[in-house]
Amino acid sequence: MGKVKTFVIESIVVESFAAEGKCIAKHNGQVIFIEGSNVHPGDKVKLFVNNRKKNYAEANVLEILEYSPDRIAPFCEHFGVCGGCKWQHVPYEKQLELKYNQVNEQLKRIGKLDLPSIKPILGSAKTQFYRNKLEYTFSNSRWFTRDEINTEEAMSKNALGFHVPKRFEKVLPIEKCYHQADPSNAIRLTLRDFANANNYTYYDHIAHEGFLRNIMIRTSTTGDLMVMVQFAQDNKDDIKATMEHLHTNFPQITSLNYILNQKRNDTFFDLEVHTYYGKPYIEERMEDLTFRIGVKSFYQTNSEQAYELYKITRELADLTGNELVYDLYTGTGTIANFVAKKAKKVIGIEYVPEAIEDAKINADVNELHNTSFYAGDMRKFLTNEFIAQHGKPDVVITDPPRAGMDEAVVRTLMEAAPKRIVYVSCNPATQARDLAILSEKYDISVVQPVDMFPHTHHVENVVRLDLKH
Repeated sequence: MGKVKTFVIESIVVESFAAEGKCIAKHNGQVIFIEGSNVHPGDKVKLFVNNRKKNYAEANVLEILEYSPDRIAPFCEHFGVCGGCKWQHVPYEKQLELKYNQVNEQLKRIGKLDLPSIKPILGSAKTQFYRNKLEYTFSNSRWFTRDEINTEEAMSKNALGFHVPKRFEKVLPIEKCYHQADPSNAIRLTLRDFANANNYTYYDHIAHEGFLRNIMIRTSTTGDLMVMVQFAQDNKDDIKATMEHLHTNFPQITSLNYILNQKRNDTFFDLEVHTYYGKPYIEERMEDLTFRIGVKSFYQTNSEQAYELYKITRELADLTGNELVYDLYTGTGTIANFVAKKAKKVIGIEYVPEAIEDAKINADVNELHNTSFYAGDMRKFLTNEFIAQHGKPDVVITDPPRAGMDEAVVRTLMEAAPKRIVYVSCNPATQARDLAILSEKYDISVVQPVDMFPHTHHVENVVRLDLKH
């Protein structure tokens, strides 16, 4: 192949899955990582190698020549284009096996850790309609599929749906999404039809013009329903007409809101929320606890599986009622409030001030008087001085973002030396890195993978560490 960086392989068999949802094939002794959501080991494919390195190459699929007998039929018409549920064609039991292997491989390869037997992965009872939150984007730059282009029919360039991977301005129009239960799809389609009937302009993500920007829909197991529409122009009559149309057609909406966003990005944490109808929040319940979720609140997007995750976390924390617990990266305090009744006191720390305000509200709503919440950069906030002031933790629960914990935080934890640490992670690779440092002082006693997001390669992992004697 010489020094050629790009070339076509006319026919090759996909061998196995790799990390991050990719697949692997081998050509002339070189590993090829295959991008894309529609391939499966055993498929015979035509590949375009777009990036050849010394030790590996990267490729996209030009054509699937022959399907693997191990595939199953994807259930969504947008599969392979949307990029949201990349493993629809993989049997669910196989998905769980792949995620289990991912945890095992990353903890051992990256962390080089001495592990106990990893517990079987906890699958999700629901594999469709399991999300409680979805955001759809309006765009005047619709993504056309190959089939649509080949028809040569004139089609509207407006779209309400999901951003196409790696193309921020392009949006794929969605007819039916299997992520969120009804009336989610009906709300989106009704809003689309109303916008089209009134000739409302869809947002231009390059010129930053247009009226309709996006819509967020949140549901809860209590039956509450939240809708929030982002408008980019202050057309008061049109905003009122849009809100009234949603209220009239969907009287089950318990929290109907809008935001006027005239910035050049979709973030709205610094913008005012206008509640058109109902309460400014919805409520979720876990056991005897009530959690208020506002437009800006973070909450685990798979409510029912989040409950299973939190039960595992509480069980591994092994609280007797006498412990001082630190809950790091507490978010809106869901875990902190969930374990509070079994602890002497819980201290939650989180970077986002708005999330901490939600945590305090939820503690008040549930009459929990043994929780305290603090907002600040974890690396700067969790110091020896903070611990000296607030007390040495007996148990630490930590649930950091995908980047894991800053090394300074890990070192401070080791100095504090709580008797137990329960580490909840959405990224076993960074978790492995942190565990490698913690293992100087801690034994890993339990490893429990949990599947929060069926049909994706993402996996949560809970690890219990016990202080060495």
